[in-house]
Amino acid sequence: MLKVILVASGKGGTGKTSFTAGTGAALSQLGHRVLLIDGDCGLRNLDIVLGMSDRVVYSFADVAGGAVPLADATARHPVFESLSLLTAPVALPALSERGMDQLAVQAEEAGYDYLLLDGPAGLPAELSWLAHIATQAVVVTTPDSACIRGAERAARTLEEEYCIARIRMVLNRVRPQLIRHGMANNVDDAMDEAGLSLLGLIPEDEDLIACGNSGKSILSMKKNGAACAFRNIARRLEGERVPLMKL
Repeated sequence: MLKVILVASGKGGTGKTSFTAGTGAALSQLGHRVLLIDGDCGLRNLDIVLGMSDRVVYSFADVAGGAVPLADATARHPVFESLSLLTAPVALPALSERGMDQLAVQAEEAGYDYLLLDGPAGLPAELSWLAHIATQAVVVTTPDSACIRGAERAARTLEEEYCIARIRMVLNRVRPQLIRHGMANNVDDAMDEAGLSLLGLIPEDEDLIACGNSGKSILSMKKNGAACAFRNIARRLEGERVPLMKL
């Protein structure tokens, strides 16, 4: 059965897009067919992080609007063969819930196991079209208090307005030295403030920035750091019990 996961954040700059790309690649490495959708209309950049800017042609709006079938619109990743991308339109189109439902149906019929929706930052109106087809959500935040407050608000909106029952948090860009010196929230504090269960931790990793700028997957470059975190999160999404990384 297709799992449709909305990746959200309370504010920008939390690493939501890097998380989507890294986790999608990790799920692909586990043998799953994965479709990533960039849902950030007008500010799309998932194709850049994936190194696929020269491969994308159609947007998810083309599929949801019935202009192009999903099979013809998706672009396949050059390294991870079971990972595909559907980009965002350059401007917010007129969408319908029925069109988004049909997109999800086509994804399931095509044999995808996971559909990861890289949503826009915050709570803009276009989030509703993505939330409509989501069966669960992941809220990405950093340990900063302002980001955690935004994560809590985003989670409550997804739950109360869009009726997404399963919402978990990923704590990104974790810097242990700041936590040890009391300059950033620790994991327990972050969970308490956000009111969310924890899906995973991702350490601050300069290689992730370098890979994102070059369009190379960190999973192809290294095994530790953020790459290990993405693999652990992918295994947890599969229902496996995986201990948290020791940072």
